[in-house]
Amino acid sequence: MTHDLPVLVVDGTRFSDLDGFAREFSRLLTGYTWSGNLDALNDVLRGGYGTPAGGWVLRWLGSEASRAALGHAATARRLERLLPSVDPSNRAAVEARLAAARRGEGPTLFDEIVAIMREHGPGGREAASGVVLELR
Repeated sequence: MTHDLPVLVVDGTRFSDLDGFAREFSRLLTGYTWSGNLDALNDVLRGGYGTPAGGWVLRWLGSEASRAALGHAATARRLERLLPSVDPSNRAAVEARLAAARRGEGPTLFDEIVAIMREHGPGGREAASGVVLELR
């Protein structure tokens, strides 16, 4: 039951970009700072990087403000920063995602973060992590 789990609260009104989200999320972690790398977010959610053991609730207040802040424009900025270091075998896929984001299409950074978090909760592939996401 979620009422027995520790609750960590992210305030979506406290940031306006991915770096701000990383700072806000890192504020919840004990002894670890998350850099904003989405692959590393998976590791953090699995545990051992400052999150409570045995599951926890991530209550995301102001999630609609975050949805806007981490929308297509933020997605395009992130992909533009990643593009120079992308392996040539993956470059076309990243360029296609970038073009879609610039057109206001496709999943946003917010969508990606939420999807990662949901994978670590009930019904997700990594449900054993015990992360319950509440968007508010």
